[in-house]
Amino acid sequence: MMDRFGPRPDLSVIRDDVRAIKAYPVPSAVGFVKLDAMENPFSLPEGLQQQLGERLGRQALNRYPMSDPRGFKERLGKLVGLPAGMQLMLGNGSDELIHLLILACAKPGATVLAPAPSFVMYEMSARFDHCKYVGVPLKENFALDTVRMLEAIEEHRPAIVFMAYPNNPTGNLFERSAIEMILRAAPGIVVLDEAYLPFAQDTWMPWLKRAPNLLVLRTLSKLGLAGIRLGYLAADVDWIEQFEKLRPPYNVSVLTLAAADLMLEHMSILDSQAASLRSERAKLLGQLQGMPGVRAFESAANFILFRVKDAATVFAGLKQRGVLIKNLAGSHALLEGCLRVTVGTAAENETFVKALRASLNVGQ
Repeated sequence: MMDRFGPRPDLSVIRDDVRAIKAYPVPSAVGFVKLDAMENPFSLPEGLQQQLGERLGRQALNRYPMSDPRGFKERLGKLVGLPAGMQLMLGNGSDELIHLLILACAKPGATVLAPAPSFVMYEMSARFDHCKYVGVPLKENFALDTVRMLEAIEEHRPAIVFMAYPNNPTGNLFERSAIEMILRAAPGIVVLDEAYLPFAQDTWMPWLKRAPNLLVLRTLSKLGLAGIRLGYLAADVDWIEQFEKLRPPYNVSVLTLAAADLMLEHMSILDSQAASLRSERAKLLGQLQGMPGVRAFESAANFILFRVKDAATVFAGLKQRGVLIKNLAGSHALLEGCLRVTVGTAAENETFVKALRASLNVGQ
C-alpha cells in the first residue's frame, strides 16, 4: 500500500480569492418545468434533427477543428449584417469572449465597469483576471443612471465598459442616447452585449462603423442553440487582431461549427420560434401585471422580472409544484423580492401561472 504524504490536499497553492468564492450554481432541473435559464423551449423539427445528425456524423472527430473557420465566419457575418471592414471572433459561448476581452486589457490597476445589477460574468471574469470591478447602480425602476455612469467613467477611467442590451436580469433596454454619451466618454472599450437580440430586435451593429471603441457581443444560445455553446464578437479588424492572440486555437469544436453552419441555412425556423416567444412574452406579462401581489417589469428579453412580498416562499412554492425559476432576492439591493421567469411555451407558461397563483396564496 502506498504511503500518503498528508491527510488532505494542501489547497494553499490555490489563490485566496478563488478559495473564498463558490462555483456558479447550476441547479438540477430534472422533473421540473424549466424556466430558470432563459433557454428557447422549442426543439428542432424532426426532419432538421435528422439532417443535423447526418451532418455531425460526417465530421472528422479524429482531427482538431479549424483554428480560423473563415468560410463560416463570412456566412455568419453576412447573415447578421456585419458592416464592411469589421470582423468576427468566435468563442465557446459569449462567456469565453468576455473573459478574453478582460484578459487582453488586464493591465495592473485596470478597471472593468458595468451597470448593476447586470450579467454576473462581467464581475466574475474581471475579478478572476485581477481587474478592479465597478458596478454603477441602476435607478429604482432599473433605468440606466446616466449621470452616475458618466461620473464613474470619469473617475475610474475603465478599460472596458460592459452594457447588456437588453439588460440581464432586469430585461429592459437602456436609452440609446445614454449609450451614445457613454461611447463618447469612455476612454477604453464599450461592449454592447446583445445576447437577447432575437427578442429585443434592436441592435448596435451598424454603429461599429461610427464608434471605433464599440464592440458588439452576441450568442446563439438564446436563439435556440444553447447546447452548442457558440458566441461571437463583432469589432474593427484592429481589435480582433489583438484579441485573437489570446483565443485558444481550437476553442470551438467541429461539432459546434457543423451544427451552427447547418442552422445558418435554416434560421427562419429559429426566427419563427423567437417570434412565438415574443408573443408569449406579451401574454405572460399581461397576466403577471394583472395578478394581485405581483409587480412585473416590462421586458425586451425572453424572460420577465417580477417582485413579490416574500420571494423565498413563492420560489419554494413553485418548486413544490414542479416549476423552476430564478430567485434573485439577495443578489443585489435593487432586486429585493425579485424572481425571474423565462418565457416558455404556452403550456409551460400556463403551468407557471397556475403554480404562481397557488404559491402566492400560500405565502399570504
